Amino acid sequence: MTSVTSGRAPAAGGVRWTSAALLLALGAGTVRARRRLRALPALPPTPAGSAGVPRAAGWRLLTARGVEADPATFLAACAYADREGLRVLDLLPGDLAAERVLGLLRLVDPARYRGDRLAEGRGAGYAVLVAEEVLARAGVDDGPAAGAGTPGPDRAELLALVRRLKEYAADATGLAVAPALSCGRPASGADTGAVREAELRAQGLPPGALAAAQLAGLALLATVAGRQGRWGAAAAGLYWLQPYLALGGPGGPLRPADLARATAARPVRSLGAALRTAAHAARPGSPSPADRARAAAYRAELAGGTDRFLEPRRPDCPWCGSRRLTVRVRVPDLLQGKPGRFTLEQCGACAHVFQNPRLTPEGLDFYYRDFYDGRGGEGAGTVFGRLGASYRARAEMLRPYGGAPASWLDVGTGHGHFCNAARAVWPQTRFDGLDMGEGVREAERRGWVESGFQGQFPEYAEKLAGRYEVVSMYHYLEHTRDPLAELDAAAEVLAPGGLVAIELPDPQSRMARLLGPAWLPWFQPQHQHLIPAPNLREALADRGFTVLAEEHGPAHQGNDFFGAVALTATRLAPDPDRPWGPPATPRRRAAAAAVRAAALPCLAGAAVLDALRTAAARRSDGGNAYRMLARKEGP
Repeated sequence: MTSVTSGRAPAAGGVRWTSAALLLALGAGTVRARRRLRALPALPPTPAGSAGVPRAAGWRLLTARGVEADPATFLAACAYADREGLRVLDLLPGDLAAERVLGLLRLVDPARYRGDRLAEGRGAGYAVLVAEEVLARAGVDDGPAAGAGTPGPDRAELLALVRRLKEYAADATGLAVAPALSCGRPASGADTGAVREAELRAQGLPPGALAAAQLAGLALLATVAGRQGRWGAAAAGLYWLQPYLALGGPGGPLRPADLARATAARPVRSLGAALRTAAHAARPGSPSPADRARAAAYRAELAGGTDRFLEPRRPDCPWCGSRRLTVRVRVPDLLQGKPGRFTLEQCGACAHVFQNPRLTPEGLDFYYRDFYDGRGGEGAGTVFGRLGASYRARAEMLRPYGGAPASWLDVGTGHGHFCNAARAVWPQTRFDGLDMGEGVREAERRGWVESGFQGQFPEYAEKLAGRYEVVSMYHYLEHTRDPLAELDAAAEVLAPGGLVAIELPDPQSRMARLLGPAWLPWFQPQHQHLIPAPNLREALADRGFTVLAEEHGPAHQGNDFFGAVALTATRLAPDPDRPWGPPATPRRRAAAAAVRAAALPCLAGAAVLDALRTAAARRSDGGNAYRMLARKEGP
């Protein structure tokens, strides 16, 4: 009998699961990169004699500092964009560095990029062709034209610009290889940690987290290569050869000039880049003048305390009037870490859950500030931009109940993400949006809504009476001070036979009881009311609506466990740089970094649990939210 100790390498025929998983992941990534590479279009050659032709009217070609595009490339790009109906076209140099190609292909699927209206704008950061009307709507200084001799933006600035411009040409942005365009000579210090950090931030990516993940991956590869025999060595070898396997060979539209060097030195180059980025990301940055002004304004506002932000506690239920109230949860602001403590009470008669005492209008302004706009605007936009599947499911819910609606008002539209995505489902529908924030004006400028109304819905009800065939309120009613008045407004705005579509968190979800204060949909202090489905059905019937459909499982949002971990981490170590908190110190920064590091494996496990929970919710039709569709009967 032969025994094998745990410290030895696996037998010749054995495969360790770590090596197998790495081989599978790296192999899939290589195949995906090669498939996406083949999907990249290339500019057709421009007929001879086109040099010196004036630039095409209505287009601007913006190039990064040190990059020059000849007139032939410019004209070819204009012709290609016109033929394809594009308004923004990022041009990839034919000699783009191998790791930059792989990084871009990890983020973008060229075959789906244009059709995904919510996809973030991506590019190589060397040259971009933009229609002048898009630049004007985006309010962007269009910069120097090709060949103008004026220094252009750096790569990070151009990457950020493409990301912004995609919002104004949601289904008219593309990428193409420009074979004659060259990256040019690398600038001095082009590979520093500061440059890489700036480029990652410009793309909306977290430099510190990505560098940590890259270092962890390299450490794992080194471990399996040394301890798991031939299979570990195979995994490390596949990583080493990945640039050549993905990008080499004949027929590709790109010819990375450094492909051989990038392949030969990949582990060393990757380790150096990750270390430099991590080191620079760990340095505390100096606050900008805007940050200092924001912190001073918060300090002045908080000098008087937070008691004035809450109304007196009411003794009865705002839904049914019962006085049988019990405390459901008491929590601080776990979303932003602003001072204050908030109570949700539940009615013993109708099960309605509401904030008691509720925020005053001044309190709402204070706690909403810098969440959906300002300091938190970019993060909120990124989150909303990744909910495309939910947006499409909401729009698809109407299909069994009639043809394409002519007019649709989305109440609580924010920046119009739902309307932008729903256009792919109902391309002939006119989408308007209403919201309290400035984002609705931006949605109008982007073209995501036709008309943007800023203000309270009940205040617009008379003006918009009978105008719409559909009114939607997706995760909106829970934010309002008087949800019954909002339903009255919906009834007034809808034409007879019109539809109201509502989605809400479900306070009767089992996860609400299991996770207690760490259940994300409590969302304090923003959520004022959490309405059980029977209560909403009754309120709609009282206003002359007939409920056509109700969905629980399909409305589930897969964030119960992930949200609980994130909220707990925020509670233990709030952001040390938050302008409403005490001044950041090295000790607070170190504590926050330690908690975030400890939370990473917990977040990974939570993501797995959420995937399982979502699958179960879809099967059982019991999730953490519900959708309801109702028709207005009669006048």
